[in-house]
Amino acid sequence: MLGMLDMLLFSIIAGLLIFWAVFRKKKKEEIPEFKKIPTQAITPRETSFIEKMKKTGKNIVVFYGSQTGTAEEFANRLSKDAQRYGMRGTVADPEEYDMSELSRLSEIDNSIAVFCMATYGEGDPTDNAQDFYDWLQEADDDLSGVNFTVFGLGNKTYEHYNAMGKYVDKRLQQLGAKRIFDLGMGDDDGNLEEDFVSWREQFWPAVCEHFGVEATGDESSIRQYELVVHTDINMNKVYTGEMGRLKSFETQKMPFDAKNPFMGTVTANRKLNKGGSRHLMHLELDISASKIRYDSGDHVAVYPINDTTLVNKIGEILNVDLDTVISLNNLDEESNKKHPFPCPTSYRTALTHYLDITNPPRTNVLYELSQYATDPKDQETLRKMASSATEGKSHYQTWVLEAKRNILAVLQDMPSLRPPIDHLCELLPRLQARYYSIASSSKVHSNSVHICAVVVEYETKTGRTNKGVATNWLKNKVPTDNGHKSMVPLFVRKSQFRLPFKASTPVIMIGPGTGIAPFMGFIQERAWLKQQGKEVGETVLYYGCRHRNEDFLYQEELEQFEKDGVLTQLNVAFSRDQAEKVYVQHLLKKNKENLWKLIHTDNAHIYICGDARNMARDVQNTFYEIASELGSMTHTQAVDYVKKLMTKGRYSQDVWS
Repeated sequence: MLGMLDMLLFSIIAGLLIFWAVFRKKKKEEIPEFKKIPTQAITPRETSFIEKMKKTGKNIVVFYGSQTGTAEEFANRLSKDAQRYGMRGTVADPEEYDMSELSRLSEIDNSIAVFCMATYGEGDPTDNAQDFYDWLQEADDDLSGVNFTVFGLGNKTYEHYNAMGKYVDKRLQQLGAKRIFDLGMGDDDGNLEEDFVSWREQFWPAVCEHFGVEATGDESSIRQYELVVHTDINMNKVYTGEMGRLKSFETQKMPFDAKNPFMGTVTANRKLNKGGSRHLMHLELDISASKIRYDSGDHVAVYPINDTTLVNKIGEILNVDLDTVISLNNLDEESNKKHPFPCPTSYRTALTHYLDITNPPRTNVLYELSQYATDPKDQETLRKMASSATEGKSHYQTWVLEAKRNILAVLQDMPSLRPPIDHLCELLPRLQARYYSIASSSKVHSNSVHICAVVVEYETKTGRTNKGVATNWLKNKVPTDNGHKSMVPLFVRKSQFRLPFKASTPVIMIGPGTGIAPFMGFIQERAWLKQQGKEVGETVLYYGCRHRNEDFLYQEELEQFEKDGVLTQLNVAFSRDQAEKVYVQHLLKKNKENLWKLIHTDNAHIYICGDARNMARDVQNTFYEIASELGSMTHTQAVDYVKKLMTKGRYSQDVWS
């Protein structure tokens, strides 16, 4: 009898376990975000980048941590350089490899690992370097015999300037690796290109000295890809703008991410400002069919497309049929990167969807293109701008960067420069996704994400009108366009910019201009929590704009939130409504006693969103002053006090420069 009971009990337990496993599997299928591992990490990794290097005779590996493509671009340039020094380089994405293999690099003679590492957000690694960063933190591998160097990409206006580059440099040394050249630090607030070129010009002589090799003296252009023109191809096999899988925009499959964006439908697009010369807009994108989940404070990334007029003008000036279908195939057959962008495709699609044609071209592009200038003076000018000579750097700064000349403007102003379009397509960087703070709460708007943005348009020193790629493209995305729904390829990036776990914790939000975006989500969420009967702490907003009657964004909504008691304080600085300019930091000083009580006594969380260069710095200095005065601290103690708030997650910034 007891045996039968045991058997019955065992059967019931086994049945429950099977049911639970099926239920868990179903839940995971229904909610892709249930999986902690990013989809990219699930793709099979190479068995070993060391074995691959041995097989292909490579002795330099350049890893990159890149969020916007610049670090990857720099890595490619360093890899190509290697050939000029009798060495052979390869570029590697750390996400695709087992980085513990690094300890085996000493098995390859005259080998070196170079790391081009960008810092993202609040001193964080980029998405593709997250696994590598985690490994570095936990690793106790012996890296003695491994040669390395690091070039960091950062921005001095941010609190944690070049944190990732510094960390990789320090940690590799701690694990026993030998640094053969100084840590390079690029500042995107200054001139990142110049920083990189200056570092690179000193890096290669150091490599030559270390390994006892000499430059080959061959400065000629080295092509990385070869052109194949398709004259007879099934057009269903041709890419038309997709990021990864062919036809992924037509047949959508979950989960959605950077390599597989969701086609969100535009359901609303309205102008927010009532006057002034600028256009500030509010967009709503339907994500109901995507199962994408987001939290207030997250970012939505959109893939824009280039202005057709610019694309057509490039085609005309280079005298090419833009509808020619081509592939650019990597000459290194062992490379993971078979093409610079999805191929086969047309020149038109490449210039519209895949290539950055609006930013000023970097010096390496000018150097490579110089060979095609038929006027010797133009050729010399282009080469000089790409060199580290003071005169050349100065000319590049004024003629390219300050004049905001894009590739079309360069071609227009140098009539002797007419490069083959395939080489131009090889050299131009990839068009990157644009990130926006989500201006909604998923508790209130579970099926849509909202964007608040200012349309970028300005006149350059050459008299041309330059337009922001994404904002001008989004501006024209009306809900229905000639009977068709307007679609936007998008994905959501998680952020650390989060409301406090306890709803009763007070929050102080500071966001002038479009910096209001994430706070619309925060306020909506606090209103929703209040409706659920939760105890909600003080919700204080400091907002700034130019004129009350022109660009007071979301005025009606904010005033209603204040009326309903959701916003306990609505403080608005109108900078140009009076003779003397008034900014958010002036209002903070005015309300210093109340702010100090909220921060020091009530444990309030502080949030800042907007311009990093001026506003965020001025606001931080104001908090130093308040802490000094009302907390009876020295300036150094006040700085430490604010730093501690940051460490505890009570002082968060979502800023851009």
